[in-house]
Amino acid sequence: MVKKEALSLSRFMLRTQVLKLYRDIFRLIKNVPDKSYREQLKEWARHDFKANKHHTDEMAIKMLLTKGKMTYDEVHQAIDMSK
Repeated sequence: MVKKEALSLSRFMLRTQVLKLYRDIFRLIKNVPDKSYREQLKEWARHDFKANKHHTDEMAIKMLLTKGKMTYDEVHQAIDMSK
């Protein structure tokens, strides 16, 4: 049996923020009226998170979180404008 190393507090907090952003993005995507565009956004989000899963440097993760939050805001504004 392989034991996983315990996360430091800062790593745990970053992981929590990443998971929250992931959930928030998928909740936001549910509001997209066009089904095909909604599916494209889901695939994009999954791909982006999987592509960046390998990062271990805390600064890199923080930068990616910031970029993700900015993208979230942009998508949120676009959805609001389309209503």
